[in-house]
Amino acid sequence: MFDLEFRPHPLFRNGHWQTILGCYWRDALQPHRTERFTIALPDGDRVVAYEDPPEEPVRSNVIVLLAHGLGGAHSSGYVRRTAWKLNRRGVRTVRFDLRGHGLGAELAKEPVHAGRSEDLAAVIRWISEKYPEATVLVAAFSLSANMLLKLAGEWADRPPENVGRILAVAPPIDLPRCCLSLQSGWNRIYDGVFVRSLTRHVRRLARAGVISGPLPKAPRTLREFDQQYTSVRSGFRDVDDYYEKASSAPLLPRIHVPTTIVAAADDPIVNIGIFDDVNLSASTRLVVTAHGGHLGYLGSRGPDPDRRWLDWRIVDWVLNHEPQGEAADEEAAGMMARPLVG
Repeated sequence: MFDLEFRPHPLFRNGHWQTILGCYWRDALQPHRTERFTIALPDGDRVVAYEDPPEEPVRSNVIVLLAHGLGGAHSSGYVRRTAWKLNRRGVRTVRFDLRGHGLGAELAKEPVHAGRSEDLAAVIRWISEKYPEATVLVAAFSLSANMLLKLAGEWADRPPENVGRILAVAPPIDLPRCCLSLQSGWNRIYDGVFVRSLTRHVRRLARAGVISGPLPKAPRTLREFDQQYTSVRSGFRDVDDYYEKASSAPLLPRIHVPTTIVAAADDPIVNIGIFDDVNLSASTRLVVTAHGGHLGYLGSRGPDPDRRWLDWRIVDWVLNHEPQGEAADEEAAGMMARPLVG
């Protein structure tokens, strides 16, 4: 699984190259056989989920929930690729758009933010009610990864019985430090991309009549956007109150569900320094790779069917979870041995 070392593409070792090319590198995938559902949230807003059944008969009683990062959607490359590769291995997946995003953009009046752990909990509950005998594995990326760790900390020693384990990739567990890092050097490029994208998004929603009230006034940084809009609309006192209450770092010692955190030392968006002094529970494993950028992980040619190292580690992480016993373990091993072209 994540013990296999990541070796970056020989021409793209830099974290910025990994982040940018990892996002725009084209991958040949077949269309998903997807069914769409609307899920109610505790406050009355709704999100849209997308269930992807496997192409072959289901080989294990496991369902994988995949959650995207800031500015993404269920169709983001890293989410779509991972779902497709799991489906090809006989695993059912559920992808969902964060509150106010994707096809659910007009179904939510309240904005998404890094602390919306209740949204993830609602989707997990929906899966559990639909498939009560299934074990749910959750893999979340970037912003959603922070939500997931926050949720696991809130569960403490009483996680839902059907949640087998969780995976958090590039989680911004310390929001103030991550925002500060975005304002330095070349990292300001990503800060500007986030701000422009989010500002356009909320203005589109306002024009459509979905939201009303004060809109951000030409914010220059993500922190300014969160000060002018996210914290105000979400009921926080100010941006510092929002960042303090939404950051998952203080809750990490309380996590009891088996957890893996994956981070890259050269990630330009989630500064690796935020993990230096963090207290992890005994059930949590932190995997730090030297390279990979932010959700990039575009690798050299190796044992995997394609260059997408992270995709295949998640596939391995899922297929190594077989709660039905030794027979299922042998079946999963056979599934892992069959090469697939991604």
